[in-house]
Amino acid sequence: MLIKKRSDIPSSEITPKHLYLNRRKFLTGVALAGAGTAAAMRLRELGSPSLVTEANAKIDNLQKSPFSTTEKVTPFNDVSNYNNYYEFSTDKYEPAGLSKDFKTSPWTVSIEGLVKKKQTLNVDSIVKLASPEERIYRHRCVEGWSIVVPWVGFPLNVLINKAEPLPKAKFVEFTTIYDPKQMPGQRTSVLQWPYAEGLRMDEAMHPLALLCFGMYGEMLPNQDGAPLRIVVPWKYGFKSAKAIVKIRFSEVQPINTWNRSAPNEYGFYSNVNPNVDHPRWSQARERRLGEFFKRPTLMFNGYADQVASLYNGMDLKKYF
Repeated sequence: MLIKKRSDIPSSEITPKHLYLNRRKFLTGVALAGAGTAAAMRLRELGSPSLVTEANAKIDNLQKSPFSTTEKVTPFNDVSNYNNYYEFSTDKYEPAGLSKDFKTSPWTVSIEGLVKKKQTLNVDSIVKLASPEERIYRHRCVEGWSIVVPWVGFPLNVLINKAEPLPKAKFVEFTTIYDPKQMPGQRTSVLQWPYAEGLRMDEAMHPLALLCFGMYGEMLPNQDGAPLRIVVPWKYGFKSAKAIVKIRFSEVQPINTWNRSAPNEYGFYSNVNPNVDHPRWSQARERRLGEFFKRPTLMFNGYADQVASLYNGMDLKKYF
């Protein structure tokens, strides 16, 4: 079946065969991460629910989502220094440095397609769509490995409802920025640019699908998708498009970038499924970032109770 399990890495997970030769770096990082990041994590973890914005103003009264996991949070330094972000580099250790000067302001997102309210919104207006108590979540997530991150955002359905999709709208497509001057990875043909992803409408409307602008109580780092990204925690990480500039509603299923690149390996749905192997590796076990030993991969990344009904009657080996 498709994609990577939460983290059964080879460090190739969503990397084409000819690009995943940096495996040694990953294994070294996994072995050392636990020792070097624990103290830093204590400084970044959410002791009080507040968000520091670019204007250094706090947004108070942030609350945990009812869907928040109680699992141990992955250290901030791990999440912000080991990234799948091909727009900057196929090497997972390079995006943090290469994205340091990436300009995220001003930034607008266009809402297009089968909606009543076509519009262009700036990030500040999007951030204000949800009330403060809706703006904090802690979820398991898959970025080619397993991580637990306190994302700051709100359900994607808040924005969708504001756009008022037409009855014919069955899918939502997300397009990310194309700016090869700032993103050196886009000067290569490793993928077809700009990066595009999509969800079926009922998936996009599920309260677990998030529109995120922060993590660990702060604005998103550039290497983690600033200024605005999607997080779909029951799917593999490449479904969670970063640096979004366009959201389009359509009647036809969009072709997502990784499915276009390798359709036999990466399907449209990309749900975490330990029961079906990727053509090049098993998905039955995963490794959490910062840990050495693997653990069993959970169906739908542990969110089966919440999302399994979305796929009733579907052959998950076929619709992977």
